[in-house]
Amino acid sequence: MKKIPAPKLDFNTYVARPETHWIEREPFDSFTSIYGSGYLPYSGTKGLQNIFYSARSARVALNDFELTSENRRIAKKFDGQFIKQRIPLKEFRITPEFIDFFVSYFMQRHGPCVMPRERLELILSCGLVSTVVTYAKDSRPIGYVLEVEDADMAHYWYSAYDLSLIRQSLGLWLMGDCVSDAKERGLAHYYLGTVYGEKALYKTNFEPLEWWDGKGWNSDIKILKEISRAEN
Repeated sequence: MKKIPAPKLDFNTYVARPETHWIEREPFDSFTSIYGSGYLPYSGTKGLQNIFYSARSARVALNDFELTSENRRIAKKFDGQFIKQRIPLKEFRITPEFIDFFVSYFMQRHGPCVMPRERLELILSCGLVSTVVTYAKDSRPIGYVLEVEDADMAHYWYSAYDLSLIRQSLGLWLMGDCVSDAKERGLAHYYLGTVYGEKALYKTNFEPLEWWDGKGWNSDIKILKEISRAEN
């Protein structure tokens, strides 16, 4: 990992924090070592590849992972309802319908600047995504998850799903399904992205959760909740 100066950013898709550090992935660097050092991939600016930033990342320690009561409640709604496939990106057919599904989800859920078509195409071509997890019902797509995977870890990077099911917590179910799947595959850690603000605290539904505090992995969820709630 090579430390680099802060790059010129597209602030429509990312807001840097004063404490943010940046690295460039070198050929011998594994995702396991980069993620394990508290870094996540940056994908907000065209022309920047293999750039990672330090963040308040969260991960599930899969060896001891078990469904919480909330996880089990949501699982009852969706388990067994969908046809699921894990498809390596190099074998996945990127159709106009897939692009439209993803872009439309982000536009309706987060606004037009977060995931325009150009950014999605950048993410799919940057060499980080290993797998597309697909969920369908009656031949109709219900959701997609883009994962980054290494020998003993994976990262739930981006997802898009049918917003008609949002009030039934489909998004939380998708994440839980991928966490459970990762444990079944024998991985050590499953990364859930950042935890900033109260809106990200749904990730604390997964236990045992660890978060990067700037120096190491911290398992004190009470502190994480206090810090995140204070940011609202």
